Amino acid sequence: MALKDLISINDLTTTEIRKIFTTATDMKADPRNYGGALAGRSVALIFEKPSLRTRVTFDLGATQMGASCVYLDHQNVRLGERESVKDMALNLERWVDTIVARTYSHESVIELAAHTSAPVING
Repeated sequence: MALKDLISINDLTTTEIRKIFTTATDMKADPRNYGGALAGRSVALIFEKPSLRTRVTFDLGATQMGASCVYLDHQNVRLGERESVKDMALNLERWVDTIVARTYSHESVIELAAHTSAPVING
């Protein structure tokens, strides 16, 4: 199955939503089956909004499935300030397999997704 952006729940079909819940239920029942599901993959975690639960769950979830994560906070990245969102998206797609973005502006998430081939998840 090809990965796609997850910007809004409204972008998913009923079948896709059911599949997410079915997979989550299976993962919770036997997490060892998913230990290497993301082996060799990398995830950029872009956080303008600080968040304990969102950051920890994405970081640990990806790590426990075998991915490596890089955390990019607003203090260091300044999404759209030091570099345009488009430039950031084009650079990140060279280095990471997936981008998780928790931003103040929904438009920033949409712009990231528009300019990268890496799947973008609205965190």
